[in-house]
Amino acid sequence: MSGFVILTDSSADLPPELVAQMQIQVLPLGFVLADHTYYNYPDNREMDPHTFYNRLRQGDTATTNAVNIAQYTEALEPLLQAGQDVLVLAFSSGLSTTYNSSLIAVEELGEKYPERKLYTVDTLCASLGQGLLVWYAAQQRDNGARMEEVRDWVEAHKQNLCHHFTVDDLHFLKRGGRISAATAMVGSMLQIKPVLHVDSTGHLVNIGKARGRHAALKALVDRMAETAIDPASQTVFISHGDCLEDAQTVAAMVKERFGVKNVVINYVGPVIGAHSGPGTLALFYMGRER
Repeated sequence: MSGFVILTDSSADLPPELVAQMQIQVLPLGFVLADHTYYNYPDNREMDPHTFYNRLRQGDTATTNAVNIAQYTEALEPLLQAGQDVLVLAFSSGLSTTYNSSLIAVEELGEKYPERKLYTVDTLCASLGQGLLVWYAAQQRDNGARMEEVRDWVEAHKQNLCHHFTVDDLHFLKRGGRISAATAMVGSMLQIKPVLHVDSTGHLVNIGKARGRHAALKALVDRMAETAIDPASQTVFISHGDCLEDAQTVAAMVKERFGVKNVVINYVGPVIGAHSGPGTLALFYMGRER
């Protein structure tokens, strides 16, 4: 295995068994619920996602915290001191200040440890889209690629990492200012579900709508049909806001429609789930463009 460490953050929503298998490090992002700060580790040691989403269903409001410069420094410095080189793959700068913090920490530590190699990449990705990009990076590393080659591969391919989302409860998008109160009210009455994606600048934007939940799930798979590169050969990631059955429905759709063999399913973590709410469903794959 190549002698460098891949470090990402918990916005990547990677399950703990995959984190262990890939031998990567994950920095936890924070979230605040009822004035208490929790950290979102891959093993959910501080709060189970089902509990988190139930709290939201009961009316609790969650806010989120980015990884700050000090947290990056605290995570990176021991690795550098141990003689490790590090590649940071950070949460989209379009959704968080996490990448900006990593950039400052990397610059400061680069001056302090000039003999070490230390890079950070703005993935422009979120949730298991970020996780899937990290998974590809770990594969490149395991196939013997040098750190600079992995960094360059991520930069060259991050715009191919497609993220398609739908949400079940429009209240959360309204609260975050992504849709108006009037749109949320009418949409809820008519069972209109938005279809969103993470665009080329790393922002979450609305690209369509569907009438009813099943139509919204099918719309995600229709988008994959339009843009996916050789889908049968891909590993597809799906994340969900405590709606496992819907995730399994979408997994069955992509297997039947495209011949996909490998699907990884995990929760949308609290960092994104606080803004998208219970019932969020997201599909991630490699496509010609976002």
